[in-house]
Amino acid sequence: MEQQNYSYDDQSVFVQQERSVSKKFFASVFMWMFVALLISTLAAVFVSSSEETQALLFNRETGQRTGLGYVAMFAPLGLVLLMGAGFSRLSYGAILGVFILFSLLLGVSLSFVLLYYAEASIISCFIGAAVIFGIMAVMGYTTNIDLSKFGPILMVGVIGLFLAGLANMFIQSEQFSFIMAFVGIAVFTALTAYDVQMIKRMGQGIERDGSSIAHADTKKLAIMAALSLYLDFINIFLYLLRIFGGRK
Repeated sequence: MEQQNYSYDDQSVFVQQERSVSKKFFASVFMWMFVALLISTLAAVFVSSSEETQALLFNRETGQRTGLGYVAMFAPLGLVLLMGAGFSRLSYGAILGVFILFSLLLGVSLSFVLLYYAEASIISCFIGAAVIFGIMAVMGYTTNIDLSKFGPILMVGVIGLFLAGLANMFIQSEQFSFIMAFVGIAVFTALTAYDVQMIKRMGQGIERDGSSIAHADTKKLAIMAALSLYLDFINIFLYLLRIFGGRK
């Protein structure tokens, strides 16, 4: 029986190829995350600078959202659920289109940030969120600790924050909102490290199983991973604003 022998050079080339594919996937994820941030920022700036558009979304006399404003507020959640539930059935083009639409509508919904908070607060909290996100992303990528066991706990925290936020829409408690902000920062800071580690492993898995994963599916995975990181960053930013943001 003939035995195959693999040289050190063959193994070195394989490891280099694996790292290359993993790094390309990782870079693609962050590229789409930044694209989403850019789209949301441009949409928020446009709405905040257009009184006609603001009138469609907000009642200037009461300061409350209009019916269309509530649609813009909750539509991104529906799009996230659509992307998750329809991942296997939707094409890459459809996933990408929904992702861009989500980024646009979330930017429209978040335009209140530019109207409600002082510019200096927005800039400082954005920088703070970027620093926190960057530190946790590096930790998630470099740590040898398995963070997967914390996933269920963090998901419970996210669901709890969502339900508490819905309840506070009716309670309108500033103190409760303030406490939620500290919990939210803790949850999404930890979730950033968790998501980055999962994305790193996903990239390594794509290399190992590359022959069985279609190229389009790999690109769809990158979009979904970018969505996770984008939501982590946005939530850290918003919770920082809730605590430290100075209002106009």
